[in-house]
Amino acid sequence: MTAATATHLHVLESEAIHIIREVAAELERPVLLFSGGKDSIVLLRLAEKAFRVGGDGFPLPFAVMHVDTGHNFPEAIEFRDRRVPDILVASVQDSIDAGRVRDEPSRNRLQTTTLLDAIAEHEFDAAFGGARRDEERARAKERIFSFRDDFGQWDPRRQRPEVWSLYNGRVRRGEHVRVFPLSNWTELDVWEYIRTEELEIPSIYFAHEREVFERDGMLYAVSEFLPPRDGEQPFTASVRYRTVGDMTCTGAIRSEAASLDDVIAEIAATRITERGETRADDRTSEAAMEDRKREGYF
Repeated sequence: MTAATATHLHVLESEAIHIIREVAAELERPVLLFSGGKDSIVLLRLAEKAFRVGGDGFPLPFAVMHVDTGHNFPEAIEFRDRRVPDILVASVQDSIDAGRVRDEPSRNRLQTTTLLDAIAEHEFDAAFGGARRDEERARAKERIFSFRDDFGQWDPRRQRPEVWSLYNGRVRRGEHVRVFPLSNWTELDVWEYIRTEELEIPSIYFAHEREVFERDGMLYAVSEFLPPRDGEQPFTASVRYRTVGDMTCTGAIRSEAASLDDVIAEIAATRITERGETRADDRTSEAAMEDRKREGYF
């Protein structure tokens, strides 16, 4: 890693830690959203640095929560439970059982109701997320402090100014803010930081042999949640994942990148975002992500 890269990562880290500390000081009940994916792993590490100076000391002053669709990759769930043993789990299956939502082949969209119910139940007034502006055009519109009304909805026309890194987190009862400390990071920055900090990540981020099938130009893992249709022939290939989401809408990429250095070289060479290449839920329409965010999605 070059000196310029190290300096760049230090600037990003300092900004993110400042944001996390601002939220903890300004709001009463924040929560950090953690999926076991690379962005939430970096976000958790930054939170630990923000409140555990020198690597030890105080525990995090807020809860860590996962909105679990029930259709996650087993490797991600195993990592989640090992990395955050006391994590608060908000279950989409519980929302289905309670009649709050109706089950669908892909539960990704259903997470919105589960998340909003959990925020209301625990009276969280801020939720840290690992979203980055380079991921998708709707996320590029969003401020670091993203105000949500008492229905959990986001209105891009009512965003608050963020001049000179001053953030307005004032909310009324029932409202909350989503906070994105990694907004100014890129996918490559995340991977460089993982290498610098020597962070453990789920094994599916590295090349491995997996039984997959092709649908609409994407490679899906064969699973009980997404069986192949007639004419879709499963085969074994060397693949890895750029993002960890619901198995029913997250595709793999063909890859031989079996180490961090290999992954970073691969990411540096690509011109396609991870969501553009591997997330079917963003392909339903030009404004798919923005529509979901207006309803209260991450």
